[in-house]
Amino acid sequence: MPKTTRSGDAKADEIPSTLQRSDEKAQRTFAKTHDSAVESYDGDEQRANRVAWAAVKHTHEKVGDHWEPKDHKGPSDAQAAGGADTDRETKGGVDANASKAHLMDLAKRLDVPGRSTMTKDELVDAVRKASDRETRRARES
Repeated sequence: MPKTTRSGDAKADEIPSTLQRSDEKAQRTFAKTHDSAVESYDGDEQRANRVAWAAVKHTHEKVGDHWEPKDHKGPSDAQAAGGADTDRETKGGVDANASKAHLMDLAKRLDVPGRSTMTKDELVDAVRKASDRETRRARES
């Protein structure tokens, strides 16, 4: 099922809920990449979804229940940097390559308790958990 309209805009009812709460660029990136991947991979929806999410994670990071543009483009974690055949833990859209100061700022915005004593890896995991929690709340309401 195409995720874009004829004019190239993302169809709101065809994109995931976290992207519906995100900026137009994130929506467009997912939709256009998905549609192109479906054509390239002979209708393989599962593969198209993986490719589309990889494209979003290259330019955006998950913050709470939505995606925000990253300060720099690039892979967000070791799994994304290694590609499909890499067997590493993904960080759920959190930019694990961001500075500790940036992660601390996200943790503060998400009201993560104990953030001041956390290491960078602990901050990444805490921001991921807080973002997952916010996404669950948004879907329930």
